[in-house]
Amino acid sequence: MTTHLALIEKTQSLIAAGDIVGAESALVGLADAEGDGALMVVLEQLPPKDVLAVIREYDNSRESVVSLLVSPAQFARAVVIEKLYKDLTRTHLRGMVNAVIFREDADPVEFLTAIGELDGGVEALADYFSDQWSRVEGFARSGSFEPADEYGKMLSQTALLASAWEKPRVQQDEIADQDWMQLAWILRYELPDLFIEMLMVLRAKVSAHQAAASVDEDEEDIEDDGKVETGDTDRGKATPTARESDEESAI
Repeated sequence: MTTHLALIEKTQSLIAAGDIVGAESALVGLADAEGDGALMVVLEQLPPKDVLAVIREYDNSRESVVSLLVSPAQFARAVVIEKLYKDLTRTHLRGMVNAVIFREDADPVEFLTAIGELDGGVEALADYFSDQWSRVEGFARSGSFEPADEYGKMLSQTALLASAWEKPRVQQDEIADQDWMQLAWILRYELPDLFIEMLMVLRAKVSAHQAAASVDEDEEDIEDDGKVETGDTDRGKATPTARESDEESAI
């Protein structure tokens, strides 16, 4: 245990210094020396923010031992604090979710359930789908991933609940891309309550984003009000000072 405490301190120091590769190497060294069980014990003792720091630096070209061994509960705690990084592209969130939830020995339902049970978990799932809102909305409405009409009528929560147990129009093996479509399929057909809750949050986020964009456009319009129209200038209705100057020149 003393050795493990020393490793935990070393790992946290490396993470604090920004050496994520070094921290992961230290954890991998433990697994190599004492087995996966020892690493799992250490992961249980690391704060979620430190586990997150390691697993969010995913690399598609190789498998991370930490990502392979992190438990659903540990991963869920890490996911809900990922937003502290303020990654507006959600690149790291989607990458680490895909890497962990779709790993070979994982049960995606178990991981998704763990995420959904934590405060902030549903919001994290909504963030994961933020770039695919229209197609997720279309999937909720029709069972296919055709983009929804932005101005079309969305299904109410009651209607979504009523359609929760409909037979899939698309089978999971048809969209088994280990990415957002497969994750959406699992949520809708295996965890429908969580899917609907996530969709409600996603809709709220999209609505807030659109409202903010509309405000920005209005502010730009207000700033443009003082500008002179080209047509007015051509007709001699603007810049009187310049006009007087021209007249003096003519004299």
